Amino acid sequence: MDKTIIALMVENNAGVLSRVAMLFGRRGFNIDSLTVSATEDPDISRITITTIGDENVIKQIILQTRKLVEVLAVRVENPLVAIQRELLLLKLRTSENDLTGISAICSIYEAAIVDLSENSLIIELTGKPGKIDAFLAVLKKYEIIEQCRTGVTTIERGEDAFTYQNRESHRS
Repeated sequence: MDKTIIALMVENNAGVLSRVAMLFGRRGFNIDSLTVSATEDPDISRITITTIGDENVIKQIILQTRKLVEVLAVRVENPLVAIQRELLLLKLRTSENDLTGISAICSIYEAAIVDLSENSLIIELTGKPGKIDAFLAVLKKYEIIEQCRTGVTTIERGEDAFTYQNRESHRS
């Protein structure tokens, strides 16, 4: 089963994220990654969820999320027309001997070393999830102290916007 990215436009109210997450938990749907932020309208937030499931599971997720009062619009992101990005912050234990090799790998992946101390460094990388996975696989020979990934966020190419007509339009 492939990963599916679902985008929600929701009212920017306390508890909305909790209700969406509880819906996934109650139904046994797993959230692989989750990002939330306000949109250009401060009253509206965008939730981007990456999940795994077959076509029926994805249909159920969409039907169930549309039932939540605060959910204004739901769509499955098309990976062929959506730009996907994720941020990785990675802390590695290093020695002087490691620095040249790590720097070369960072250069290939267009990653940046954003902090360097005597025995460790922090790397920042932004890209598609597959690029981040490949970067981590190449660096597995080094000791990872800590890593943090933001989760996927997406936006479709072109001038069309993911929005809603009015608060009832997503229920039809």
